[in-house]
Amino acid sequence: MMTTCSVASGEGQLFQAFSGLQQLAETRRFKAWFLDQFGVLHDGKQPYPGAISTLEKLAITGAKMVVISNSSRRASTTMEKLKNLGFDPSLFVGAITSGELTHQYLQRRDDAWFAALGRSCIHMTWNDRGAISLEGLGLQVVESVEEAEFILAHGTEALGLSSGAARPMNLEEFDKILEQCAAKGIPMVVANPDYVTVEARDLRVMPGTLAAKYEKLGGEVKWMGKPDKIIYKSAMDMVGVDASDSIAVGDSLHHDIKGANVAGIQSVFITGGIHATELGLNELGDIADLSAVTALASKYDAYPSYVLPAFRW
Repeated sequence: MMTTCSVASGEGQLFQAFSGLQQLAETRRFKAWFLDQFGVLHDGKQPYPGAISTLEKLAITGAKMVVISNSSRRASTTMEKLKNLGFDPSLFVGAITSGELTHQYLQRRDDAWFAALGRSCIHMTWNDRGAISLEGLGLQVVESVEEAEFILAHGTEALGLSSGAARPMNLEEFDKILEQCAAKGIPMVVANPDYVTVEARDLRVMPGTLAAKYEKLGGEVKWMGKPDKIIYKSAMDMVGVDASDSIAVGDSLHHDIKGANVAGIQSVFITGGIHATELGLNELGDIADLSAVTALASKYDAYPSYVLPAFRW
């Protein structure tokens, strides 16, 4: 089933609403598919119903698929997680994560902005999810703002220690550190630009929330993933395609769809992810009211090409 809805943007853009991916996929219009993972393929704990079979059917059409994720983990960790959840890694060309890009830029230092960063950092990381290793980057983790040359934000649960361990920390404690760092005028690298993510139908605060707060305090932030076009360009380079042959699938208007708009590629908005509550959806697979989708797209100034309730065939 397909319907067409006018989006109330300044350019009078249109999106098409499908009940499943089949009709779009079988046109073979797009050579490369850039797939978000949380909120599209899985909820962090288990695959969404039909996601694995949809992926297999999409592969049969000849689509080259890349996972592009604002995860602060390395790409190899992302692929291992997908495998453990039951997805076949051979169906993907590969994965590009914000964490992978951050690691590469900090390691190479061939970008002028990163070359000027210095080596001592305040490290905001994970606790329950497991702290992120900085091995091979030549960084010195410090706990004192006075000693820090930049902030590295991988997580929102703990402060990295010089010993390599991590001390659990709440958001209010992080806010105090951000205020001190902003007063000192040191930059932040955010290795996961998401504000929140879906985790077993709940929303969890992500590093993008810290980065947004830091910008409001006057701090300088380098966003290493969606909606910045850096991650889309890396995905296109991986597959060897240009924007006209690419399409992105995601559940976040601000990150996935806005990023696709910025990169000049078409996009599929999955309504059953992080915007489900805003759209009045109670169960996975519920069909969103198209006028509500239109209003939400205008609110976020992010305009999808296609709209689906879930990543299903």
